[in-house]
Amino acid sequence: MKAPSKAEYYRGVRMAPYDLIKEVSVAMLLSLVVIVVLSAILSSPDVPSATIQSWAKADPVDFVTTATAGLGGNSTVANYGPPYNNGSGSVQNLGFFSPQRWAGVHVRTDPTNDFVLQPVLQGSPNDSAVQDAITTFNNASGTQQQSWVNAYTKALDKAKVSGSTVSVPDGDYGPVPVLMNRMLELALSGGLDGLLLTSGMFYQTDYTKPLLFMNDGGYLAGLAQDQSLTGNQWGMMNETGRYPGQAWLWLYTMWYQIPPYSGSSNADLMVVLTMVGLSALLVLVPFIPGVRDLPRLIPIHRLIWRQHYAEMAGHRPRGFVPRPHPEPRPSTK
Repeated sequence: MKAPSKAEYYRGVRMAPYDLIKEVSVAMLLSLVVIVVLSAILSSPDVPSATIQSWAKADPVDFVTTATAGLGGNSTVANYGPPYNNGSGSVQNLGFFSPQRWAGVHVRTDPTNDFVLQPVLQGSPNDSAVQDAITTFNNASGTQQQSWVNAYTKALDKAKVSGSTVSVPDGDYGPVPVLMNRMLELALSGGLDGLLLTSGMFYQTDYTKPLLFMNDGGYLAGLAQDQSLTGNQWGMMNETGRYPGQAWLWLYTMWYQIPPYSGSSNADLMVVLTMVGLSALLVLVPFIPGVRDLPRLIPIHRLIWRQHYAEMAGHRPRGFVPRPHPEPRPSTK
């Protein structure tokens, strides 16, 4: 038997004229209008990337103060704890449960050498004054080093900035002023950003050291304050210049705003454990009695798929026109 023609196959099926090009053009035009309007209303500022260079230019005294703390091993990172060192300043635990300690130190960071001495040494290969300052500092006792650092840190309260130099009242600071002024010069030139990225890998994409160094200062906190990202609001920013940021992390950031998370020094660990529990609960939904029965007890899906269930029950909805099917060809055998 000859197969039916296209007209015969679709006979009885309700149809309407359809202009795909026209519909796509109208949809694109409307989308463009909506995008332009929303961009004008909800636009975010095009904030440049935060760098050590921009920090040194914006607040050289804060930069030098942070570098001095790093030199003396008195910074937050220096006492942080795993995964950076063996400190305990930022270790979180819930009783005996302390995965931070269990993981141990696997991103070892020494602010004195990693943030100050090594970058200065690499950035001043032919500067004898800087070389002598590093040698003097390394050869001094720990007590002497701390004495120089503490005295210079206190003097920074009366510091004055002149070009790429920070001057303080006279005092016994040893080689610290030479090292700090060289650090400031490197930072202002942009060289320190590159020196802190240096590693043995071909691609220099590990931003751990520059971010840790900047986090010890007040510059990033000031930028967060300007963008209303200090943590007392519910939200996050993915990267500068982008709106609305990491909206998909709302469930994580929400917990930090409510007790007991909001007042706990172990909030990070508590939030992680909460999200692990919720994720496990989601995976186990098909196996939890009561929860897995909700679709049957609240059959919203039957309303959405009412035509399908009507057909399955043998009842045709009003206006339904069955599609004719061609009769099977007789066997030639």
